[in-house]
Amino acid sequence: MTAAAGPPPRAVLLLCLVSSVGCNMFAFTEEPFDRAGKSDGYCSRILRAQSNRKEGNNEFALRVEGDPESYQPGSTYRVTLSATSPSYFRGFTLIALKEGTEGDKDEDYAGNFQIIDEEETQYMTNCPPAVTESTPRRRTSIQVFWTAPPGGSGCVLLKASIVQKRIIYFQDEGSLTKRMCEKESLYGDATDKPLLDCCACGTAKYRVTFYGNWSEKIHPKDYPRRANHWSAIIGASHSKNYVLWEYGGFASEGVKQVAELGSPVKMEEEIRQKGDEVLTVIKMKAQWPAWQPLNVRAAPSAEFSVDRSRHLMSFLTMLGPSPDWNVGLSAEDLCTKECGWAQKVVQDMIPWDAGTDSGVTYESPNKPTAPQDKIRPLTSLDHPQSPFYDPEGGAITPVARVVVERIARKGEQCNIVPDNVDDIVADIAQEEKEEDDTPETCIYSNWSPWSACSSATCEKGKRMRQRMLKAQLDLSVPCPHTQDFEPCMGPGCSDEDASTCMMSEWITWSPCSMSCGMGTRSRERYVKQFPDDGSICTLPTEETENCAVNEECSPSSCLVTEWGEWDVCSATCGLGMKRRERMVKMPPADGSICGAEVLEVEKCMMPECHTIPCMLTPWSDWSDCSVTCGKGLRTRQRMLKSPVELGECTEELEQVEKCMLPECPIDCVMSEWTEWSECNKSCGKGHTIRTRMVTMEPQFGGDPCPETIQRKKCKIRKCNRGQGNSDEKKRRKEQREKRRSKQGRTESASDHPGCRMRPWSSWTECSKICAGGVQERHMIVKQRFKTAQLSSCKDRKEIRACNVHPC
Repeated sequence: MTAAAGPPPRAVLLLCLVSSVGCNMFAFTEEPFDRAGKSDGYCSRILRAQSNRKEGNNEFALRVEGDPESYQPGSTYRVTLSATSPSYFRGFTLIALKEGTEGDKDEDYAGNFQIIDEEETQYMTNCPPAVTESTPRRRTSIQVFWTAPPGGSGCVLLKASIVQKRIIYFQDEGSLTKRMCEKESLYGDATDKPLLDCCACGTAKYRVTFYGNWSEKIHPKDYPRRANHWSAIIGASHSKNYVLWEYGGFASEGVKQVAELGSPVKMEEEIRQKGDEVLTVIKMKAQWPAWQPLNVRAAPSAEFSVDRSRHLMSFLTMLGPSPDWNVGLSAEDLCTKECGWAQKVVQDMIPWDAGTDSGVTYESPNKPTAPQDKIRPLTSLDHPQSPFYDPEGGAITPVARVVVERIARKGEQCNIVPDNVDDIVADIAQEEKEEDDTPETCIYSNWSPWSACSSATCEKGKRMRQRMLKAQLDLSVPCPHTQDFEPCMGPGCSDEDASTCMMSEWITWSPCSMSCGMGTRSRERYVKQFPDDGSICTLPTEETENCAVNEECSPSSCLVTEWGEWDVCSATCGLGMKRRERMVKMPPADGSICGAEVLEVEKCMMPECHTIPCMLTPWSDWSDCSVTCGKGLRTRQRMLKSPVELGECTEELEQVEKCMLPECPIDCVMSEWTEWSECNKSCGKGHTIRTRMVTMEPQFGGDPCPETIQRKKCKIRKCNRGQGNSDEKKRRKEQREKRRSKQGRTESASDHPGCRMRPWSSWTECSKICAGGVQERHMIVKQRFKTAQLSSCKDRKEIRACNVHPC
């Protein structure tokens, strides 16, 4: 398509220049479709922008994760629409069309999109198969999931339009269109995910931090209040020849054990068997419960390295309890196309299904999937009982976020282009250089000391030093800069600061202790990370200072002296207390009690108390779990080797931790039998029944449920035979018909001497859908006459069997 020719009358303009930003920025004119064969309101109108349109622009790109040339029917792919720096876009539209179609019919669209971030993307109101922006603002990329159509759909075109300033970029071919054809492969082949070779030099060191966000507040439906947790995290940095897990692939035995039991043992064994394909094994502890504020429990993190041949990172962790649901990264490439190492990767995560268990709720009983399914992301339309179910098919709210950040580079780096502004100076300190390339004609002062880091946390910051140019002897020779920058992080974040504390920011000052005159105020902070060597943090966690309220003191105020000196600490070593006092100089004029504080007490720290160290044996192996199924405990011990008389030893000699085995079987539980029903015959041989209900279905392999209905024979008086009897029955039948026609469905009092009855109620619904249930109906006394006997005038109930076919 060329700019001169303009867009075709249907298809591609459904790339929906109807996006909200487009409507806000441009004046559109409507041209209605030919109504024949088209549904009004369903991508059935053409909108044209009264503005400049550019085509063939390469500032923007539409990319499918892994850049596959073909798709596996039913598989899910991550689709990214991005702009190269410094470009950006305000609006966009994304559709998937079958090749050769015009997009004016429902069947023209292939597969379906799934929203990842509702703040960024939404389904288009008047074109539901399309995805557009949620709000018009500057952005450089968006991501959505696209699930491929079923087999036999042929080739598919993923198409995008871009709105930037007053220009609409629109392409039918090139970087804003991705063509993918159906993959013809044998059953069981994993989705292709070709990876480029890495061209970076040296090695890089990263820290991965896992922020669990799976809580009852954010995911309230059926949230398991007991035993909710993240299993131990297991992963590795590895080469492209090794796949820990991937969408469209099958779970290994190690992945299965993580997914179903939360056990990383087999997965770690599989990783270590890969030898040189793996550079670093990544391990982090389990989290019980699944969510706690960061000021209570720090997010788990681990460090790992990558090099040119092992530049991918994968990990997984189980969301427990669940059938086989996990989150994680698969083959995240940390090597950039510019032959450098990625600075930072941030991913919000939704759970995925390992394909080994068919449960649909958090605590579904074990139900192995046979044959095993492929790994796939969960969606909000999987099953109505799913905790993530949304009848409108919206995006699943992420349950976790992972941050992978580079903390160091080693060896010679081959990309000389900085990654970003904060990376002007390489991670390895520049002062290690021995050569000084400053021209002799430039006379400088010495460098000032490095400033404090701009970041007080483990987020990347920078620090600065300066020098002064005193003289430039040759104006033709330029003099280098007078400022120098270096990346840095807050205290306690680097290997060199492992023995220091990382503190939070100070909390705001408390109100002044006095309502007028001179008083005191305080503020606090807390320890965010203790030293790796186990030493005690000595940095202060509280500060106090004087404060003055510039208001005239009322008659009820009192004047006090300045604070005296602090007393000596109450402890000679370790933690103690100290105090100071002040006096009341003038009590309140109204005779009331002085409300000012005259005594202050605070903690004080003396040198560590030195005791004779304990001599202990190594820890024993962990005992077996205390239970054979479900949740239990296990222990380990060590012994005291040093004599008791050398001093009291406060080291723990026993440790206890939780252990989890497969769930315990729960047998079927039944209710008590009902009373036997009345005989179903008024004479001759008949039968009577009794029933009971299932109050708890068997779970985890428990004993199955026994029978729920029993029958036994019953025999009433013999039925009279002969013509006389037939005549009598005929006469009674005629009488009953006569009474019914006269009173409707009401039974005569002659059937129940001494009372009048209401008609039979309708039969209740069957108590079971199969394997034998019961139904009931009732007849209630409407009026009891004075001559009625209690035994002959009472409510009646009938029971009959129903749904006796097997399940």
